[in-house]
Amino acid sequence: MPEKEYILALDQGTTSSRAVVFDAFAQPIATAQQPFEQFYPQPGWVEHDPQTLWQTQRDTAARAITQAGIAADQVAAVGLTNQRETAIAWDRTTGEPLCNAVVWQDRRTAEHIDDLRSEGYDELIRKKTGLVPDAYFSATKFAWIMRHIDEAPRLAASGNLCLGTVDTWLAYNLTGGPSGGVCITDATNASRTMLFDIERGAWDDELLDLFGIPRSALPEVVDSFGPFADITGVGELKGVPIAGIVGDQQAALFGQMCTQGGMVKNTYGTGCFMLMNTGEEIITTNNNLLSTVALQRGGNRLYAQEGGVFIGGAVVQWLRDGLGFIETSSEVEALAASVPDAGDVHLVPAFAGLGAPHWDQDARGLISGLTRGTTQGHLARAALESIAFQVADLLHAMQADLPDTVFINELRVDGGASSNNLLMQMQADVLQLPVVRPTVTETTALGAAYLAGLSVGLWRDTDSLEANWMIDRTFEPGIPAHAASDALAGWHKAIERARL
Repeated sequence: MPEKEYILALDQGTTSSRAVVFDAFAQPIATAQQPFEQFYPQPGWVEHDPQTLWQTQRDTAARAITQAGIAADQVAAVGLTNQRETAIAWDRTTGEPLCNAVVWQDRRTAEHIDDLRSEGYDELIRKKTGLVPDAYFSATKFAWIMRHIDEAPRLAASGNLCLGTVDTWLAYNLTGGPSGGVCITDATNASRTMLFDIERGAWDDELLDLFGIPRSALPEVVDSFGPFADITGVGELKGVPIAGIVGDQQAALFGQMCTQGGMVKNTYGTGCFMLMNTGEEIITTNNNLLSTVALQRGGNRLYAQEGGVFIGGAVVQWLRDGLGFIETSSEVEALAASVPDAGDVHLVPAFAGLGAPHWDQDARGLISGLTRGTTQGHLARAALESIAFQVADLLHAMQADLPDTVFINELRVDGGASSNNLLMQMQADVLQLPVVRPTVTETTALGAAYLAGLSVGLWRDTDSLEANWMIDRTFEPGIPAHAASDALAGWHKAIERARL
């Protein structure tokens, strides 16, 4: 019988589903990826077809196994990681979704959040969940489904409604769907719903009542480490256990081996998400950041402080699809490098409002500083700078929450846009800190693989994995501190103009 020496990571993201096969040395040996359609039925609404999420993830899993040239019985376990906060509702008995998934970027429930704030619920939500009340999180999305999808209350009354994030939907389908599929979520994903008490590690009845969410519709909260249940819904993987579940940003934190308190990573994806390991401590923020569960094992939780930028790499997609400046996202680096600077142009990509540390859901996108001499190159450079500036705002907020004697001394980076050398140099310049890019930048999938491999004993412990983390390149600051300060001051003026 062949040795079980491979881990399959399933990485369900905002714009594509991916599957990556890792070997016993935690090196990726095969990757399959499939993009899927985004739906924008009304201004501010963003949706996915839940069946498409499942089908693309199932198909990429099968393709990755084939590309790796291995048999299913050589796969020790599957690790699952996913876009967080996106809300899906389905009938447990049929497996049929009740409506399209309401994506984390969706703003349809902004008015609901305004009502909660006006009624004084900010402090309650912050204290219990570690989150800032915002339409970004799952609770108001679930509430919208309960109020607007007629079938939801009927199914809830019979105990057959399931409200879950993407991890729950995929785990349910992977383990049989209506034929016995499990409805579970791990604590990292639960901590992103605005319904989960992160200190107690449980769904909170007061919040469930506030949002009108029936407890019976929510999945069981489990550890990030498994194993949980065997796969039946993908023929090539039948009998392989799901042994790790984790939200994508927490997965990247672990994949970057940010295992000590004070270590920070930033993932450059559709959005940008910065997490700092805070160990067993929940840090109370004075700078509009979030506290979230980093991992849970044996019922014990580790925490992270987080700041999220809604529009990161998506601004490059906008240059490509909305303005037609480039044909592929990778072309933006050369276009931005065609000019020495942005020519005092600032682009604030508040297409879905502003996330941390501003939390202004009414802010809108803005371009300032245009002249007759402005070119596509200037706008491309301003777009990349907007990513670097937003990330800088996150890190400075994190630093401000730390004691005066504790300093962040580097930023570990990953995600698709971290391959852009110009952007990474901009990031080092504006932060005045080293920006460290590892050899494996797909650390989201890697983190999920680590959890699964540790859970089934393929890897002994975290210490044995740290040797796998290797540096590809370190970007050192190339401008003086006063120039970085001046650049940030110009950015903050543009931010104020974007806030309505």
